[in-house]
Amino acid sequence: MDLLFKRRSIRSYQNRLVEDEKITELLKAGMAAPSALNKRPWHFVVIKERNTLDKITEIHPYSNMLKEAPLAIAVCGKKEEPYWVQDCAAAMQNILLAATANGLGSVWLGVYPREERADTIKKLLGIDNEYLPLGLCAIGYPNEEKQEKDIYESDKITILE
Repeated sequence: MDLLFKRRSIRSYQNRLVEDEKITELLKAGMAAPSALNKRPWHFVVIKERNTLDKITEIHPYSNMLKEAPLAIAVCGKKEEPYWVQDCAAAMQNILLAATANGLGSVWLGVYPREERADTIKKLLGIDNEYLPLGLCAIGYPNEEKQEKDIYESDKITILE
């Protein structure tokens, strides 16, 4: 439970590369996500290239943190699979949690269902036509610290007994 509450959206990063071993751990975590009928419709694009990270900031209106982040992972899904969005969202959450567990900061940048944003990101990253990018995860060593928050809201719960 501690890991769940410790994970926060981090938007400021140190000028420090993320080790390949940690990137592999993040990808393993993503692929460990539950998947409807075990279809695993995901594909991950690891973006370390500074020029590409900077270009994303020109496309995605909420991606300025990529000017500092040394890494992003695009989580993409095979659009023909009916539950690709749910499966890829679970994979993205696993990556975010694994980042926290590895001493990294991260934030989820939504791409899908914004068609224009998805199409532009897809072209920039050279993603195969059968896939759509669900989102991007900016990742790096955090340059900010956020405290855990209790955001439990009992008024958003209905109990049927």
